[in-house]
Amino acid sequence: MKTAHIYCITLLTMTSLILLNPAFGNDGSATDYSARILTPPPAATPRINGPNVFGVRPKSPFLYTIPATGYRPMKFSVNKLPPGLSVNAVTGRITGSLAKPGEYQVTLHAENAKGMDEKNFRIVVGEKIALTPPMGWNSWNCWAWVVDQKKVLRSARTLVKSGLINHGWTFINIDDTWQGKRGGPHHAILPNERFPKMKTLCNQIHALGLKVGIYSSPWITTFAGYRGGSSDSADGHWEKLKNYEANKRLGKYSFTANDAVQFGEWGIDYLKYDWSPNDVPHTVEMSEALQKTGRDIIYSLSCAAPFDQAADWARLANCWRTTGDIGDAWVQPSEPWKHGISELAFCQDRWASYAGPGHWNDPDMLEVGYVGGGPNLHLTHLTPDEQYTHITMWCLLSAPLLIGCDLERLDPFTLSLLTNDEVLALDQDALGKQAVRVDSIGPVDVYMKELEDGSKALGFFNHDSTAQRIEFKAFNTHGFKSPQHVRDLWRQANLPDIADPSKDVLNMTIPAHGAQLYKLTDAQ
Repeated sequence: MKTAHIYCITLLTMTSLILLNPAFGNDGSATDYSARILTPPPAATPRINGPNVFGVRPKSPFLYTIPATGYRPMKFSVNKLPPGLSVNAVTGRITGSLAKPGEYQVTLHAENAKGMDEKNFRIVVGEKIALTPPMGWNSWNCWAWVVDQKKVLRSARTLVKSGLINHGWTFINIDDTWQGKRGGPHHAILPNERFPKMKTLCNQIHALGLKVGIYSSPWITTFAGYRGGSSDSADGHWEKLKNYEANKRLGKYSFTANDAVQFGEWGIDYLKYDWSPNDVPHTVEMSEALQKTGRDIIYSLSCAAPFDQAADWARLANCWRTTGDIGDAWVQPSEPWKHGISELAFCQDRWASYAGPGHWNDPDMLEVGYVGGGPNLHLTHLTPDEQYTHITMWCLLSAPLLIGCDLERLDPFTLSLLTNDEVLALDQDALGKQAVRVDSIGPVDVYMKELEDGSKALGFFNHDSTAQRIEFKAFNTHGFKSPQHVRDLWRQANLPDIADPSKDVLNMTIPAHGAQLYKLTDAQ
């Protein structure tokens, strides 16, 4: 408990964090997971986090907030920043635009009264964006149909106040139910009464150093029963039907181009495009429309993209859902249309070859913290060990990381899951190679991920309902020929070296439904 106590005080001191609410179970009793925190508190000295590469299209607006932990105030600078870009020394925001394709090697700097840090960083100007998986927040798993402009703006401000922005969390995404009538100069979908000033909202979020996402569908009516991007009428007529299942289909007339122009004018940076089954013609239509907006809008397909067209999704989109909807359970949640995390996490290997810079497999959002999809939220039903498995696997998979909880009710344990920079670095590794299963030891699966610097990450996952004590000694089998440094990433602690990969053993105990995560680096 002493470590957890220090962790809370440190975060509050360093990031001027809002008062953290205690966690409560579904019966109202206090649920304190502070003793289960593994992530050490960040140091007072600066540490620059996040990826080491960023992609942007020529002439598109450039916004990148340097994610750095450490005491504030902090001063930021960038060496060799190309003409057309500038950095705000106080906020660390890099803005501007770059006209010509090319690659720029720059150095990010962060300095405070306790010290300084620097990081080599590549800016790649070309047609490929999302060179690492997007990280942010989505409204659906907490607010669903009760989302509104005030809740979204409060979530954006809390993402900054909580310090999540300092670890690379960037997007604030509005999911379904924002849609109102079709109209305006572009005859596009306009917001309903819950989002009275969408352009203002986007400007406010951008001013925080964050980016904005939105939701749409090529269907006549979306999954939640709101206006979609097509109609059976040439004028775009749409009615909200009590039984709207019949209109969850593609209409005769498409308004994709109209809606994309409006998204661009508002300043949208991310689109979740949702229908089932995803098809290539409508994917192409929106892809082309988004590229004409003059903005870099990350294009995410939902839901459960057909595997036999995986090469098309990788060619046309930045992310695509490989699964159905996730729920906060190990196996089948109470909602019959959802899947537990174990059902989604361990079936991703067949998609691995399609993941890489600019195009990512998406096993759905994160079910940690207060979730539920509506006004009555509950603390996730996942145990602390299941939550470690959840975050560990999503990072090994190079998956998009979208927080689904109420950010205003973050507790210390949930915050610790989302702020371990050594774990998040696996997700943001520039090589972009998805982990795959390489071994099994009884009920324990072993996943390996190759990293840009030549090191490898090993994740050990216990499927059993009881703890497992195992020995891992198959280092030679999996390509480890020389001595290895071993680091426990969740605890950010070095372990004894593997001096002889042909003989040495890595011993561990893995809790029920839990995980262990290590990084192995060539000691030579």
